[in-house]
Amino acid sequence: MNFIAPESTDVLLSQAETENLYLKLIEQLNKDFNLANEGIDFPLSTKPEELKVQLHEKIYRMINYKFAEYLNLLYIIDVPEDQVKKLDGTDLVALSEQVAFLILKREWIKVWFRNKF
Repeated sequence: MNFIAPESTDVLLSQAETENLYLKLIEQLNKDFNLANEGIDFPLSTKPEELKVQLHEKIYRMINYKFAEYLNLLYIIDVPEDQVKKLDGTDLVALSEQVAFLILKREWIKVWFRNKF
């Protein structure tokens, strides 16, 4: 079974639910944020739409107020640097939404591969 990267946050979250890996995705997010000393605790009862909004808000706040910690988080999660550099940073709201998607995508890859292999 080949991994196909989702094209949007909504598709990714839907795919995670379909494959019964959504809770594992939340656990992975919580784990990596805590490793980066950016305490975040998404309850396992968090709905996909809430997760999307809360993650976006967290990234937005980090870019604005905790930039060094934001960079550390990207490093710990292992978001590809070239993908981040391709983003347009002129609109911070749009940028934080795109970075949130990159984070979710990277975490989804970890969860998916761990489950399949």
